[in-house]
Amino acid sequence: MGSILFNAFSFLQKKLKAKNIPCTNARISFSDGESVDDVLKKMSIGIEDIEGVFVNGKIAPTDTLLRDGDRIAAFPPGTPGPYRLLLGIVKKNSPKENQNEG
Repeated sequence: MGSILFNAFSFLQKKLKAKNIPCTNARISFSDGESVDDVLKKMSIGIEDIEGVFVNGKIAPTDTLLRDGDRIAAFPPGTPGPYRLLLGIVKKNSPKENQNEG
């Protein structure tokens, strides 16, 4: 048993607040063996509601197992273009990949 600190961003935050679901510095309990996906389900957040999650400041898959004290952040689809690269949502194409496009 442990707890995480959860934050939602942008439109996702508005959606959760409308349902009275804590989403800003929310302390959430979890059981051993649970993943980010399990916590999202508990909070009524579907996979279609998010574009990505951060675990302790790094982009991570939703099947990441939780540890006591983890910091989880979820953000919805529609994050502006330049931020997607900076946040690690998309990776910059290498010059070789760019040559293959087109």
